[in-house]
Amino acid sequence: MNDAYVLTLSCPDRKGIVHAVSGFLLQHGGNIEEAAQYNDHDTGLFFMRVQFACGQLSHEALQAHLGAFAEPFQMRWKLHATTQPMRTVIMVSKEGHCLNDLLFRCKSGLLPLDVRAIVSNHRAFYQLAASYNIAFHHLPVTAATRAQVEARQLEIIEAEGAELVVLARYMQILSHDLCTRLAGRAINIHHSFLPSFKGARPYYQAHDRGVKLIGATAHYVTGDLDEGPIIEQDVARADHSKTVDDLTAMGRDTESQVLARAVKWHSEHRVLLNGHKTVIFK
Repeated sequence: MNDAYVLTLSCPDRKGIVHAVSGFLLQHGGNIEEAAQYNDHDTGLFFMRVQFACGQLSHEALQAHLGAFAEPFQMRWKLHATTQPMRTVIMVSKEGHCLNDLLFRCKSGLLPLDVRAIVSNHRAFYQLAASYNIAFHHLPVTAATRAQVEARQLEIIEAEGAELVVLARYMQILSHDLCTRLAGRAINIHHSFLPSFKGARPYYQAHDRGVKLIGATAHYVTGDLDEGPIIEQDVARADHSKTVDDLTAMGRDTESQVLARAVKWHSEHRVLLNGHKTVIFK
């Protein structure tokens, strides 16, 4: 039985890259099942995602051959075996709509995730975690304990071998150091399209201003708060008849859907970083 892989790569654009990649895979017994590419004319970079089957070589052997192949092209590349779901740690605070949604999608086979642990600064969801047979870590945070808590969080993430960390409405700001350690593998969700409504109770502020659009943004976590590369966004229309509860419910639904799509694309290796932006092969 052939093993399944996804190869993602980026490099300076030049003629013949697609031909070269296809030829390399053919030479090493690979059968391409899905392929997508993008030329960014602004940066001169080429991006590609190839899903293929290969039973001729081991993962390690393919890695070695790819290293030699990629060097003349100055490629940044990753080879992912897709036989196992992505090991994931979810972090959450008091609002559980995104957590509930992700766990249900995983249980239903809609997300290729292996959720190894749930980390929270509140105890609200320990029973939910138990119902899914997932380890729950209660780590309350104060200004005095933030550094120790982050060290413990990182210890859990590394011990579980997590390839992905999802901030599912985790309402604590991560330090620049932790953001750096999790670069490219931590996804956050927050409300957006609510101009100037920062801090607590954004939907109350939105209702007071009579907004006509509410929305959500999923992005990679960086040291710049809520300014990491955007993966997915969506909006829902509102009007004068919507109450604060209506806006909150609409916002939670939008946040859950946006985060789920971002997590799915990341776990399927469809998201490539392009500086402060992303290329997404859906």
